[in-house]
Amino acid sequence: MPNNQFRKGELYSFVTGKASTAIARRLQKKFNSAGLNLTIEQWSVLYHLWKEDGISQQELCKATFRDKPSITRLVDNLEKLQLVKRVASENDRRINRIHLSKQASKLEEQTMALAEETLNDALDGVSPNQVSLCKEVLQKVYDNLK
Repeated sequence: MPNNQFRKGELYSFVTGKASTAIARRLQKKFNSAGLNLTIEQWSVLYHLWKEDGISQQELCKATFRDKPSITRLVDNLEKLQLVKRVASENDRRINRIHLSKQASKLEEQTMALAEETLNDALDGVSPNQVSLCKEVLQKVYDNLK
C-alpha cells in the first residue's frame, strides 16, 4: 500500500523544493546586500572547491547535481570573475581540474557566514529533533529514487 499522504497541491510543493528555493533566494539577497557579485549557483561550485580544491569538472557535476553544460558555463563565468582557473590534468589532458584563486579563497569566510545566518533564519523555531528527522526522511526519499 502506498505511503503517499499528500494532496495534489502539497505534492507539487514538495517536489519542487519550495523551502530550498526560499533559502536560495534569501541567501542571494544577502550576497547582493553584501556587494558580492556572485550567484547561488556559482557559490555552490565554490563551496565544493573549498572542500576539495582541484577537482575535475566531472566531479563538480556529481557534487552539484548539474549536467556538463551547466558546469562548463558556471566555470566559464567563475573564470571571468577570476575566482577559478582551469588546469589540464597532468595524467590526462582531456580532464580539466578546477583550482581556486586567492580571491575566491578570501570569499569563503564571508559567504559561509552569510549561508549560516540564512540557515539559522530558516530553522528558527525548528527543533534539532525535527531537523534530524527531516534530514533522515529526505535522505531516504533520495536513496529510494537514486
